[in-house]
Amino acid sequence: MPEFRVRVCGDDLVFSAAHFITFAGGCEPLHGHDYRVAAEVSAALGPDQCVVDFLALSQLLKTILRGWDHAVLLPAAHPSIRVAAAASEVEVTLDQRRWVFPRAECRLLPLANTTAELLAEHLALRLREALRPELGDRPLRVRIELQESPGRVAVCEA
Repeated sequence: MPEFRVRVCGDDLVFSAAHFITFAGGCEPLHGHDYRVAAEVSAALGPDQCVVDFLALSQLLKTILRGWDHAVLLPAAHPSIRVAAAASEVEVTLDQRRWVFPRAECRLLPLANTTAELLAEHLALRLREALRPELGDRPLRVRIELQESPGRVAVCEA
């Protein structure tokens, strides 16, 4: 039985965001990336003999990315980082470090860290959920490639 996939990528699937990640030895400084995203969807062919419409897939992904563009991505599920969101600001603390950001510019993500790998997984899961109305009950696999800088790409398949 053949396996079918569709892939979208290009200069319109980008977003710019700031983040920091923690390592065993500490925390890196706040910095930003111009992320590039590619998405691949695998599923059985639907009644119209395609996996999913390319335009619909691109639009769903762009909608998700638009929510992250020009934002600070914060790990709300990190075991040591405290993220306190108020109406107008978000205070983030880790050990002796403290950041305060405008609330409207922050995205509190249900992640333990904002690594490229976990961001790719989160995007894959969100895209998979967004595709459900389009694909119905067909088995579905979503693969996300998230490039944070040239030559540095995290891949997640969900």
